[in-house]
Amino acid sequence: MSKVKSPSEKKHLSLEKDRRNIYGESPTSSRKNIRLGKQRGHMEQRRVVSEALRSLKGSSEQLDSDTVESQVKSLAIGRKRSAFKKVPDAPLAVALERKKSFRNQTNRRIHKTLTKN
Repeated sequence: MSKVKSPSEKKHLSLEKDRRNIYGESPTSSRKNIRLGKQRGHMEQRRVVSEALRSLKGSSEQLDSDTVESQVKSLAIGRKRSAFKKVPDAPLAVALERKKSFRNQTNRRIHKTLTKN
């Protein structure tokens, strides 16, 4: 049984805990694009590392394995840092406030155009 008893408390907790996607895409495309973004990042990271290893020329005796390894790791870490990151969902209260402000801006624009005529 819920410890929260009053309806106003329930509403406040709901606005805090419930989350909404405010990125600006439809939910279906967000679900697909999150996976694709992660996949693209992993593919890019693998590509950069393999290019670095392919570009090494010379016999294995001439190449210093520690230097090569450190170069490859630094490239991989750089790509990982710039990879796709999902924008976290916002609390419902923030999403509703944002929606309300957009609605007010639209109403103001419509009102201005109607009063000019």
